[in-house]
Amino acid sequence: MTSTDTDAGTRHVSRVIARPWREVHAYAADPRNLVHWASGLATATVTPLDDGSWSASSPFGDVTVRFVPPNDLGVLDHTVRMPDGTEVLNPLRVLPHDDGAEVVFTVRRRPGMTDDDVARDAAVVATDLETLRGRCEAAAAG
Repeated sequence: MTSTDTDAGTRHVSRVIARPWREVHAYAADPRNLVHWASGLATATVTPLDDGSWSASSPFGDVTVRFVPPNDLGVLDHTVRMPDGTEVLNPLRVLPHDDGAEVVFTVRRRPGMTDDDVARDAAVVATDLETLRGRCEAAAAG
């Protein structure tokens, strides 16, 4: 795992996945797959809404997730509307890498978060990215 701290309380958490980056991007870009690898965001069925966003049950309650428009650049940024109405932008990239794909998630400190809160969020993201790697690499071996 790679985790890089910045002075602004931002951490970049990444995993290298031994699969073509476009394949990893396609899997991660499908919100219906979130429940299979992103337990920090979706713990049950993810349902499409009429406005193009998705409803999900998360560890912190029911949330709405809106991804950037589909693209072939590996950008999977998404905004999560929390149960209290707060919106959190989550930058997520799938990048070409010599060994396949590198997935990079940016964890940002939000108002009121302590260093420990940021560390916990980064640890959850690291676990989720490890799960994503396992699923993508197992699918290739299967």
